[in-house]
Amino acid sequence: MTNADWAKYVDTSDEWITARTGIKRRHVAADGESTADLAVKAAQSALSAAGLAPEALDEIIVATDTPEMRIPDTASFVQHRLGAREVPAYDLGGGGCYGFLQGVDIARSRVLHNGGTILVVGVQLLLRLIDWKDRNSCVLFGDAAGAAIVGTSGPGPEILSMVSGTDGSHSGAISLPVGGTRYPFTLEAAQKNLHTRVTLEGRVVFKEAVRRMTQASRDVLAKAGRSVGEIALVVPHQANLRIIEAVAEHLGLPREKFFVNLQEYGNTGSASLAVALWDAMQQKVIRKGDLVLLTAFGAGLHWGAALLQF
Repeated sequence: MTNADWAKYVDTSDEWITARTGIKRRHVAADGESTADLAVKAAQSALSAAGLAPEALDEIIVATDTPEMRIPDTASFVQHRLGAREVPAYDLGGGGCYGFLQGVDIARSRVLHNGGTILVVGVQLLLRLIDWKDRNSCVLFGDAAGAAIVGTSGPGPEILSMVSGTDGSHSGAISLPVGGTRYPFTLEAAQKNLHTRVTLEGRVVFKEAVRRMTQASRDVLAKAGRSVGEIALVVPHQANLRIIEAVAEHLGLPREKFFVNLQEYGNTGSASLAVALWDAMQQKVIRKGDLVLLTAFGAGLHWGAALLQF
């Protein structure tokens, strides 16, 4: 779905969206597709890349804010449809764009403690969640899923270090209040489309995203005993080109060292990092021996970073 396509629904244009976000296109899940459908496809792709069968999985983590249904969690659908064993499977929700990195962080801790092989899926059907008449938010998002296998061995990169943090004092900066226990879903809320009205405090989000992603990047390097100059590539959460450029400036790195694919997908939330890392690998931007830094920021406010050695 192109920027021009959005002009059919709201007062906007390709020039307006591109200038403010850098986004040119995004993908929309088909009417018959659900969150579990995309999650399973991503999981199968990750298993294939790792040369593993579903039976090899010891745990399944699904990061999503657009679950298959309220109860049960999406992970239970993924476990069954993959044909995995009766392993622990659970969702991480509410962290927005940080979800996938949060899942990898938990998986890494579990593997270091217990061993095993864990599937992490980031999946969002954000265009089912938002109000298509709210031009300040609707043009930002897209639907996608991405997945990774975390284990003690395999063909992928080594996770050298990870850091994360939360500041709940800004929890209202990115939120969808209606539908929870504080503001239950009601007929009146539905008539006003409040159940699809995502709150985005633009200035706060920009300032905090740049500050937190920059600091997380420095912290994860320090934790691994590495320096900014050693980074071959930064793969950031793909939300807004201005945020990415500001993080590059604060870290003192050239824009060319930041992988960007948001122009093709928009902000896909918890799928963003997984899809960006996959694209970077497919485009052979990453070479053997490269030090790659991942960093993300999401609702909560949550943030984090991971340092990978390929």
